[in-house]
Amino acid sequence: MTSITLPKGAVADASKTATKVARSKVGLLWVAPFFVFFVLFLVWPTVYGFWMSFTNRDLAAGGQPDIVGLSNYAEALTDPMVWKTFGNTVLFTVLTTIPLVVVALAAALLVNMGLPGQWVWRMSFFLPYLLASTVVSKFWGWLYNPELGLINTVLGRLGFENQAWLQDPDTAMPAIAATTTWWTLGFNFLLYLAALQNIPATVYEAAAIDGAGKWRQLFSITLPLLRNITGLILVLQVLASLKVFDQIYQMTGGGPDDSTRSILMYIFDSGFTGYRLGYASAISYVFFAIILVLSLLQLRFARRSDS
Repeated sequence: MTSITLPKGAVADASKTATKVARSKVGLLWVAPFFVFFVLFLVWPTVYGFWMSFTNRDLAAGGQPDIVGLSNYAEALTDPMVWKTFGNTVLFTVLTTIPLVVVALAAALLVNMGLPGQWVWRMSFFLPYLLASTVVSKFWGWLYNPELGLINTVLGRLGFENQAWLQDPDTAMPAIAATTTWWTLGFNFLLYLAALQNIPATVYEAAAIDGAGKWRQLFSITLPLLRNITGLILVLQVLASLKVFDQIYQMTGGGPDDSTRSILMYIFDSGFTGYRLGYASAISYVFFAIILVLSLLQLRFARRSDS
């Protein structure tokens, strides 16, 4: 029998291929648990919820739901409460996004200047972010108390009248926005601080040699170099604010007169209080489509700014 001798190069290639296949199998084993959880807790609920939005699924009724087509979507698009709660959500997003970008940037700039006690400043800005929403809501609920709250106590000593912060439709949403700004400022602060510390010191040294002062360096060097991180923070902040639920639910319950009721609260109430899971799913996907469009517009605007 004649033996076949393979070239050394072919043997090496076959060995490399076998090694790659073995590594791929090991990699798949490591990825498999995550993939299973991803399918079970994200992909399947998303697909099932989308199917349910075309049915009259009722939480209180048993049996197989009936297919109702696009009627849930037609009702959602003409439901005044959907647009009212969406308007409340947009208002909250505007009231929180602007200060959470501007104040976070200002705080990061102050800390990056080299103030004494760096760890104290960093901890003071970031520590509230670690608190649970229930703790923050209770704490600020006491501060906003019309009779015994610290805010009205201080304002009363300055000659102002007591204000029912969370009971007045004109002040309830700004009050919750202020609470959210204090609570979540730390995350954006850390992102800005990390970006500032990545700017080479030689850039500022060269600018100083050319006669640029601190303000000139801020507007000509710092802010332009922070443009990418600012775009990222804007996208993340808008998405986070549009999904507001916890603090509003705990501080006002959506009142007074639905002035702080967010669209997620309306979805929750429609599905688990009104038992209309099919209709709640339809509102969810309408809201998802709006968020998707806004995200794509933001990304497109950011790319145009970079070009």
